[in-house]
Amino acid sequence: MDKDELKRRTKEFAHRCVKLSMALPRNYLGNHVRGQLIRCSTSVAANYRTVCTARSKADFISKLAIVIEEVDESCFWLEFIIDEQLLKKTKVTPLLKEGNELTAIFVASQNTARANK
Repeated sequence: MDKDELKRRTKEFAHRCVKLSMALPRNYLGNHVRGQLIRCSTSVAANYRTVCTARSKADFISKLAIVIEEVDESCFWLEFIIDEQLLKKTKVTPLLKEGNELTAIFVASQNTARANK
């Protein structure tokens, strides 16, 4: 998978998370989770773009670590939505699957970069 495809996937992940977030209940917990999920999921896409402009292998590995943290946090909040039954599991599961796939891709990429350092 090339960087343009990953840019597209991370941006689409962010859009889907934002849309899902807007369906959360309008109460204290829903508002909190909404803000957290929007912040970290949009950060995945924004920070992946910075990975693509890394100036060195070390810079690439460092910036990719931020993307991994943010996508993992997004998965946490998606799991939390399911655990707290804030939305139907069937609405959240496909997005959680995409988050887990992105995590695996970025971790593999980081491991490859470290091995080739």
